[in-house]
Amino acid sequence: MTPLRFPPPKPVTESDRVCWRDAVVAEPAGYRPLGLDLFRPAGAQTPVPLVIWVHGGAWLFGTNKREGPELAYGRIGERILEAGYALARVTYRLSAEATFPAQLHDVKAAVRWLRHHAAELGLDDTRFAVWGESAGGHLSSLIALTGDDPELAGDEGIVGVSDAVSAGVTWYGPSDLLTMAGQNHPQGIQDHDAPDCPESLLIGAPVQEAPTKAAAASPVSYVSAGAPPLLLVHGDDDRVVPAGQSQELYDRLIQAGAPVELWIVAGADHCFVGAGLGPIIEEGLEFLARALTG
Repeated sequence: MTPLRFPPPKPVTESDRVCWRDAVVAEPAGYRPLGLDLFRPAGAQTPVPLVIWVHGGAWLFGTNKREGPELAYGRIGERILEAGYALARVTYRLSAEATFPAQLHDVKAAVRWLRHHAAELGLDDTRFAVWGESAGGHLSSLIALTGDDPELAGDEGIVGVSDAVSAGVTWYGPSDLLTMAGQNHPQGIQDHDAPDCPESLLIGAPVQEAPTKAAAASPVSYVSAGAPPLLLVHGDDDRVVPAGQSQELYDRLIQAGAPVELWIVAGADHCFVGAGLGPIIEEGLEFLARALTG
């Protein structure tokens, strides 16, 4: 498939930023085209580092156009741009459209498109980071841990280009589908082994009845000493994705000798409800500043 099939749209300048909206990065056969929105600070000296934002929504819903109401007040996108990064908001097929690994392939296709067109977009292709929340945090961990793995690259969009990133921030993302139910919060709102739970719908089968598929969709399966720096942040009162998921991934990465940081936020539920979002965003930006400058 020729890369020239997916050129960037014409940029538009909007006050303090240059925007490329609804860029098509891949067209999986039988599905809707996959797109992204890219924003770059208008006055920035190019090339600039890039943050790839992956939205949450239990792999069942969500959009790259905005955050959910619990996160919107944090102005996450604006703060990323104000810190001097470009921001790409990517899309992926939801679990009612396709089962895993389609979602991972879709985000990897976006990474490859951004890297292929980096020069004309004013991006530094050596400083790509991924940042996601909830289901997007799960995909962000997978992107960070499986860079340039030919078995997981997929064949959508532009191929033959690196899909690796240099750093990742994961907010309250699932890390091991097989252990989620056992780690559940005492007031957890989901049975993570149920046939209709988001995790089972993601892999197309009840989690415990399809352990091979569940493991293949779990970031802990891809831990290695060569992982890029990761920051894992999770509320200790999370009733949707148990905090043990981030602790488990952190422990595995530490054991492997990989660079990782963990922040368990006291009193925070899913989406950090019950905690101030400002310092959490700032910690993510400070982590990226460290990770992307070496």
